[in-house]
Parts: sequence; structure tokens; C-alpha cells
Amino acid sequence: MVNSPKILAFAGSAKETSYNKKLVQIAAAGAKTAGAEVTYIDLRDFPMPLFDEDLEAQQGIPVAVREFKDLMLAHQGLLIACPEYNSSITPLLKNAIDWASRPEPNLPGLACFNNKIAAIMSASPGGFGGMRGLVHVRAILESIGVLVIPQQRSISQVFEAFNPDGNLKDPKQQQDVESLGAKVTSLLIKFSA
Repeated sequence: MVNSPKILAFAGSAKETSYNKKLVQIAAAGAKTAGAEVTYIDLRDFPMPLFDEDLEAQQGIPVAVREFKDLMLAHQGLLIACPEYNSSITPLLKNAIDWASRPEPNLPGLACFNNKIAAIMSASPGGFGGMRGLVHVRAILESIGVLVIPQQRSISQVFEAFNPDGNLKDPKQQQDVESLGAKVTSLLIKFSA
């Protein structure tokens, strides 16, 4: 495919052994199989300070934020795995979204999000699989211009759900998560035609 859609994939977790990082990479594999060019990043590699308008006014956009925003701007789709903290979004993910939403000269504030197509997913040790946090992530993304596909996946009991190779033990769950990436890819292809 000459014009493969570009999708950015990441998890809202800094934990090195995060199950959500494994989960989003499964979705990324589904997107690649469907014809997308996928860039997987680890938010640990983009150490953004806590969002602070005074810091922004005094020092401008931090280097790590600039790098993250450039990646956001270069991709049409998003795959985001969202750990659940106290039934909501993680501070790391919220901070990244808040920084990426900041306006700059010749760049509207929501340029990193407008007209993006995204899939969200979660993995959690609990019985709900992180689905309560997905409600908040969906609301945030949709309010800033992202089309979040209706399909989402929550994987519960993560300590028992994954194989050592990072794939899911349940073939149906594996297929469902891969299909999130494939769905985002197919929509991006349709909208670019």
C-alpha cells in the first residue's frame, strides 16, 4: 500500500513491565497486518514535567513535549492502552494529553487531536479490566476532537491473561485486541480515499 495510514501506539503507564504496554502492542500488530505503519512509543522516553502554565510561559514547550507533539502530528491514528487508577485515567496519560493540547504559534491547541481516529483498551488485575477508566479517557479524547471507535477491549485478571511472549492466552481476546488496530487502520484508509 503506497499511502499506508500512520498510527501512533502507546500506553498510559510508565511501568517497565506494564500489561497495558503488552496490550497496545497486540493492537499495533493488528494494525500492521491491516496495512498501517505503526510507531510504538513508551511514555517513559518522553519525561514531561507536570503541566504548569507558569512553566510554559517562562520556559516554553519542554523538549520532551515537543517530541511527543511532533509524533502526534505525524500520525493520523492512535492506539492507546489505558491503565485504570482509582477508576479513572492515569496521571501520566492525562499529563501527556494536557501538554499535547497546548497551542503554539501557527499551531492550534488541539492540532494533535483534531480528526484523529483512535482505539482505546485496558488491562487490569481487577475484575473490571480497567473499563471504568476507559469511560473517562473516551470522554476526554472525544471532547478534544478525536473520533474514538465504539469498539474497545478490557482485559481483566491480567496476571493470568498473558503468555510469557506478551500475547493473550485466550485466542478470542487476542483476536479482539488485534481487531482494534485493524479497525482504526480500515477507517483511516476509507477516510483518506
